Amino acid sequence: MEHSTMPFAAAITAGGQSRRFGSDKAAARLEGRTLLEHVAASLAGCPLRLLIAPPGRYALPGWQGVPDTRPGEGPLAALEAALQAAQAEVGPGWLAFAGVDMPRLTPRYWETLARARTPDALAVLALDAEGRPQPLAALYHTDLLPHVTARLEAGERRLRAAARPESTVVVPPHVLEAVSPDALRNVNTPADLAALGKAEQ
Repeated sequence: MEHSTMPFAAAITAGGQSRRFGSDKAAARLEGRTLLEHVAASLAGCPLRLLIAPPGRYALPGWQGVPDTRPGEGPLAALEAALQAAQAEVGPGWLAFAGVDMPRLTPRYWETLARARTPDALAVLALDAEGRPQPLAALYHTDLLPHVTARLEAGERRLRAAARPESTVVVPPHVLEAVSPDALRNVNTPADLAALGKAEQ
C-alpha cells in the first residue's frame, strides 16, 4: 500500500494502563493487526514518527521510541514529551497526536485536518457527531509546548487543556464524514472492539 506524504511529525501515545480494556489495548488485534499497527498505518506518510511509551514495551518498525517525561501522568504529559521530541528532531512545526484506541484513523483524516490549518492556528481538532472537540487524533504545533508544560506544572492532566481556544481550528463532523466516517470511533473495552469488528464486516 502506498501512503501519501504528510509534512508534519507524528506521535502515538501508548503508555496507558488500559484499565477498562482489561489487557494491553495497544496489542489487541483487529482484522489481523494490532490496534497500534492500525493507528500507525494512518500516519505512515509522516517523516518523523514517535511512539510515546515505556522503553521496550513495543517494537514498531519505522517509529522512534520516546519515554514519557512524566510517567503515569496521562496524555497531556505524553503530548509534552512528543512536542519536545519533535522540536528537538525537526524544529518548530506541526505534530499529529493520536492514541492507540482509534483504529479507523486514515491518511485522509489527517490530510483533512492539515488543510484546515490557518496562519494563526496552533491546534486543529475534529468535532465528533455531538459537536465536541476531540483532543486525541488532533494536530498540535510545537509552539504550544510552553503552554502545555505550564498547564502540567499547575496540576492539569486533561489533554483538552492543550488547545488554547483563541488559536484552535475545529473541523465539523460533516467534513470528516465525507472522507473518513469512522475515524473517531474508539476502543475502550473488549465490547467496543467486538462491535467495531462486526460493523466492518
